[in-house]
Amino acid sequence: MARYPIVLLFCLLLPGVLQAAPVAIALHGGAGTLTRDKMTTEQELAYLQILDTAVELGHARLQAGARGAEVVREVIRLMEDSPLFNAGFGAVFTWDGRHELDASIMLGESLRAGAVAGVTRVKNPIEAAYAVMEASPHVLLSGSGADAFAEGQGLDLVDNQYFSTPERTRALERYRATQVESESAKFGTVGVVVLDAEGNLAAGTSTGGMTGKRWGRIGDSPLIGSGTYADNSSCAVSATGHGEFFIRWQVASDICARVKYQKVYLQAAATHVIHQELTQAGGDGGVVAVDPRGNVAMVFNTEGMYRASVNGVGEKVVAIFRDEPATGSGVADDG
Repeated sequence: MARYPIVLLFCLLLPGVLQAAPVAIALHGGAGTLTRDKMTTEQELAYLQILDTAVELGHARLQAGARGAEVVREVIRLMEDSPLFNAGFGAVFTWDGRHELDASIMLGESLRAGAVAGVTRVKNPIEAAYAVMEASPHVLLSGSGADAFAEGQGLDLVDNQYFSTPERTRALERYRATQVESESAKFGTVGVVVLDAEGNLAAGTSTGGMTGKRWGRIGDSPLIGSGTYADNSSCAVSATGHGEFFIRWQVASDICARVKYQKVYLQAAATHVIHQELTQAGGDGGVVAVDPRGNVAMVFNTEGMYRASVNGVGEKVVAIFRDEPATGSGVADDG
């Protein structure tokens, strides 16, 4: 008769044993966005729609068992192909009227990473970054060498003017006349962080840089530790903002280090770095991050950040401005 309580206990525990491993995703389309009073209803709806499409795509792929690196690439490709963001098609112009694009990717399981800077012909720079990680002994390739490497890997190449849009052309004209970058063009970097069903973290970031940049300027997005970082023992982070500050303060790796060594929660680590370290230094921007338990943090010190997430318990957020949405349990969303 003693076996029956054991069988009953096993039946009670079975649902938990069979429960699928948590997956999570967070993404951004840039911080330092237009203020609410300057954004039309049509613009807001367009951004919310692409953010929702991107996060739904990524979450569905994770639930289906896709590896983190594949999801990061797929979602960033979707955003690179949208003219709404400063990455890929729709990237901003340099002072000389061309496009120089940067991207990076990192895997938390192995700390392997790949990045490209200043590419001019690669249709989807995130694919070039992934190829550097997978098919070269290096982490970062730049300029014409990175373009040549991408061509040798069979990646899709385009004429540089493929990336141009009328809005970015007008932004360059305004910048040349005033030396002031428009709010809509400031921080349109895209980034994705994920926790996959195997418990592995991954992060990726892609950008066209800053309007009117000169002399081959490179920001934080292709720099591992500054704009992108992933480590299964702590977290995965993708950043967006004024790259010079994110480089000097090593924002992405600093957040992960605080989680790993100080044993603080992801939200606390991200909030400290963005709202104290970065803000006190005069740097604008934000991050999206995820930890091995599926907790999500989306923290920024600007008027808004294009962002979306689904955390490990399935709670979804899609938002633009600082005062939205209300934070759900398990989701850190602190402007």
